[in-house]
Amino acid sequence: MKIKNWLVLVVLYVSFQSCQFFETEKISSETFLKDEIKSINWKDVDQYPIFLNCDTFTEKKEQKSCFESTLSAHLYQVINSEKMRVTSDLNETFVLDFLVDEKGKLAITSMKIDSLLKVQIPLLATTIMEGIKTLQPIAPAYKRGIPVKTTFRLPLVIKTSN
Repeated sequence: MKIKNWLVLVVLYVSFQSCQFFETEKISSETFLKDEIKSINWKDVDQYPIFLNCDTFTEKKEQKSCFESTLSAHLYQVINSEKMRVTSDLNETFVLDFLVDEKGKLAITSMKIDSLLKVQIPLLATTIMEGIKTLQPIAPAYKRGIPVKTTFRLPLVIKTSN
């Protein structure tokens, strides 16, 4: 009987001592939030803005590619529909910086147009601004399930021959 009591005491002692191994460290919600914010890559989104023809893509690379190609194709179509005339051959690149806000509204933030393009096609900037108004994404970019603003840079090449 004494061995049994002694064994019970040893088991109880070991079990009480081992409780420290099962304790979890408690962290404050502020510490958790700070650590979580540090781990987020703010320069990347989980889902890119989507046009209607891009809604079947699930991979981020495909979404971005579809978004950019849809936008550039639309802008080229707008430029071509204006039937602008130039006096010399052109092979110039201009750059558009644009923003898609958290509601999915597309807006140009800046245009870097070469002086030769400005002279040859004076209405290019106006045409591009009007063309953007006719094309809007159906969904904004998302980061962790929350709609976010995103910025893009899109180079466009104007190539003509007489």
